[in-house]
Amino acid sequence: MLRRWFALLFLWLPLTILAAQKTALQLDIEGPIGPATTDYVKRSFAYAIDSGVRLIILRIDTPGGLDAAMREIIKQIIASPIPVVAYVAPSGARAASAGTYIVYASHVAAMAPATSIGAATPVQLGGPGTAPPPEGGKDKGTSDGRKNAEPGMREKMINDAVAYIKGLARMRGRNAEWAEKAVRQAATLTAEEALKRNVIDLIATDEGDLLRRLDGRKVEVLGREVVLETRGMILERLEPDWRSRLLSVLTDPNIAYILMLLGIYGLLFEFSNPGAVVPGVLGSICLLLALFAFQVLPINYAGLALILLGLALMVAEAFVPSFGILGIGGVAAFTLGSILLTDIGVPGFEIHPELIVGFAIASALLFILGLGMILQARRRPALTGSEELRLHPAVALEDFEREGWVRLQGERWHAVSDRPVRKGQRLKVTAVEGLTVHVTPLGEESA
Repeated sequence: MLRRWFALLFLWLPLTILAAQKTALQLDIEGPIGPATTDYVKRSFAYAIDSGVRLIILRIDTPGGLDAAMREIIKQIIASPIPVVAYVAPSGARAASAGTYIVYASHVAAMAPATSIGAATPVQLGGPGTAPPPEGGKDKGTSDGRKNAEPGMREKMINDAVAYIKGLARMRGRNAEWAEKAVRQAATLTAEEALKRNVIDLIATDEGDLLRRLDGRKVEVLGREVVLETRGMILERLEPDWRSRLLSVLTDPNIAYILMLLGIYGLLFEFSNPGAVVPGVLGSICLLLALFAFQVLPINYAGLALILLGLALMVAEAFVPSFGILGIGGVAAFTLGSILLTDIGVPGFEIHPELIVGFAIASALLFILGLGMILQARRRPALTGSEELRLHPAVALEDFEREGWVRLQGERWHAVSDRPVRKGQRLKVTAVEGLTVHVTPLGEESA
């Protein structure tokens, strides 16, 4: 009996180890590549290493993304001890712009039929706070005759991108000449053309076909040759967790833009109405979340300054009579700043024009009209209650030293005065306590 248990144990252990070695992890890179994608890939690679995964498959369908996020992903691929396969799928998908670089960096590059790759011309290669590059190429003699605002900036960016992708091509033994065309001329290829030109390694209809075609292929991982054994491999798909999904929402420029304005509105309302608490708390939270998003996004701080200036001018319009000049200038600055805030030309990282127009109109109504009406209401004299009684003079109905009777607003009131009062004298009401008014002769209230 004991021998049978030992035999089962020795059979079970190899099967368990074999099962762990026969696992492939699939990560889906869909949509624009940004900070959320980088976080998802980094933590997924760490999970793959800890779990003993034998292969990582990046299923790609992207129009491009941010340069900083793309380079972080490529660093993870190059430093990975696990072979990485870039698979452009499903049919109809594309690996454009940043996706092309990721395909070139992977140990194995594959595409599904009816997919495309290329158009890797850089649009924005700076970090947060940099403005978009000018269109037009060279300072002199460009194809469209335009000149750049910064001489040679676009050439530097393109040359840097060319050197980067050619280095990846030589590392993986792929077509470096076409990679340069993809950057300089925005060239694109179909899956069949990419296979013929040695841009990719194979074409697979689906993940199962991909694993069959990968079996026995040799790849170099961190300087050592690895033979892929994918026959019978289990494919595990790892979805983004709540943290990655939350980061994806927060780093959406439209969401960050809304959070920033809500935060500013909340703080302004709290400052104008101290003690409300709720607007101040919610505004602070929204503003901090917006600042976090702006920290990881390529934000143009000149646009942010214009937004703040526009809001300040609209608020000033409510306090200073400028015949609408401050208000119009504020709306113009706010709109222009909103347009420039994330004007980087990267798909998925722009603020919708409808959102900008809506907030510009709402801000103008809130600060110019709404705040102006509130200020006018505060300056307007009270029309009811004890405050209203203090605005009208009383007439003494009799002579009295301390207490007596006066007529106020057509009614007979008990009055108290700290000075002698003569019959028929006009009196100023200084306070109201129940049915008694405190009065003083007009012209003597300052004494």
